[in-house]
Amino acid sequence: MDRPIVVVAEPIAVAGVEALEADCEVLRLEGSTRDELKAALAVASGLVVRSATEVDAALIAIAPKLEVIGRAGIGVDNIDVEAATEAGVLVVNAPNANTISAAEHTMALLLAQARMIPEADASLRSGVWEKSRFRGVELHGKTLGILGLGKIGSLVAERAAAFGMHIVAYDPYVGEERARRLGVELCDLTEVMAKADFVTVHLPRTRNTEGLIGKELLAGAKPGMRLINVARGGIVDEDALAEAVRGGTLAGAAFDVFSVEPATDSPLFELPQVVVTPHLGASTREAQDKSGVSVAEAVADALRGELVLSAVNIDLGPAVSDDVKPYLALAEALGHVLVSMARGLPDVITVRVQGRLADFPVRPLALGAIKGALAGVTNQVVSYVNAPTVAAARGLTIREESIPESADYQAYLQLTGTIGGRRRVVAGTLMERKGPVLVEVDGYEIELPITAFMLLIRNEDIPGTIGRVGSLLGDADVNIADMVVGRHPRGGAMMGLSLYTPLPAGMVDHVVALTGVASARYIEPV
Repeated sequence: MDRPIVVVAEPIAVAGVEALEADCEVLRLEGSTRDELKAALAVASGLVVRSATEVDAALIAIAPKLEVIGRAGIGVDNIDVEAATEAGVLVVNAPNANTISAAEHTMALLLAQARMIPEADASLRSGVWEKSRFRGVELHGKTLGILGLGKIGSLVAERAAAFGMHIVAYDPYVGEERARRLGVELCDLTEVMAKADFVTVHLPRTRNTEGLIGKELLAGAKPGMRLINVARGGIVDEDALAEAVRGGTLAGAAFDVFSVEPATDSPLFELPQVVVTPHLGASTREAQDKSGVSVAEAVADALRGELVLSAVNIDLGPAVSDDVKPYLALAEALGHVLVSMARGLPDVITVRVQGRLADFPVRPLALGAIKGALAGVTNQVVSYVNAPTVAAARGLTIREESIPESADYQAYLQLTGTIGGRRRVVAGTLMERKGPVLVEVDGYEIELPITAFMLLIRNEDIPGTIGRVGSLLGDADVNIADMVVGRHPRGGAMMGLSLYTPLPAGMVDHVVALTGVASARYIEPV
């Protein structure tokens, strides 16, 4: 099988390239022209960029095999995520690679602002000793306001606490218990601005946050407050901030990000009370290396067909629990088994979870089931990104059910659907030594380890049937990994075989011709 081709359009860490090369053919095009990139994308399954490459709808359209775009960084501003989603292309980034670097840069700007370091440095270099002029303030005992208690905001809170600061924060998505563990007092936005001596911004730039900190909010700030922004440009109105500093409402500010970048002109540049840096939050060797490795691993996972939980354009609802993650592959496998048994796609598939899985949202498992089911009935590439869209186009409806009780297994996942007037059922679980296991097929209770190649045989419960099947497969050099027999409550038996190797062409017909065999379904990768 040919290895997928991944185009690396901008430099990433050597370790990131090596992570890709383990499973993919890597085509390095750092510094290439757009035409050269277009030519390479005609055969590429993956694309890795940083911030310089504009991945627009036109570029995505000329890449028919493209499955995943990786951005080695936290943002995806240079990627047309909507166009990628419509094309079924996964968009991944490295959301956690620069968290420590960004938190440390925030603290660096906080200290530089508090102690007037840039001004003092410039003065001394000009040949003037002005010790009495640069009288700063201590962080100890001051109140720090944090807007956004995500990963970076939380790291800043930990570091600020070590300086002896009292911390208040605004984040409508953070509960009291988490805030308590961080040692943070939750307040609304206006309260933070009114209480804090320093305010640091760690919010994403969205329609709701663009221009959030403007003239009105700044007017209510605590007199002498200092504002730090290492998040995203455009969240703070730079003109309003400059006016507040000039008027003395704010003692100063420190900015690493700007509304328009590269920024060569801003009202903030004219003010000595404002410290500025050219978007250096992630500019450390460690962050750059981590972002390259992180996105490379995500791209490789996506090309192996795995669900990348940090993907930008997959809606999984709340964060997927570590308890649920191992069941995603099971859900996908059950979807494939269902349509293989039914020989078609039902109009409705019901995804039911029981036992400990009922403590978590069903949506991620339903998405896996959709992907597995659709892969067996269409030639279209089905990914976790476009599975809901493909399902809707084919008239497939997904229903979710959750039942806390489970009679036989701690966690139980069942898919049902009706096709041709017949209700089909498949169910599975995870077992410690066996991994994913098929535990029910159309009412037959079996415990068959799920493998790439499986043979499910409905047979009469009479002596000799198992031996005849085993002999037939042995004569054909088919290696059997596991074989189990399950029974239906109303009578009859089902033989399940997990195979190491695929069945030869026409073998299913020979199986069905055996005495005692009523029907057989062969399940293989699509």
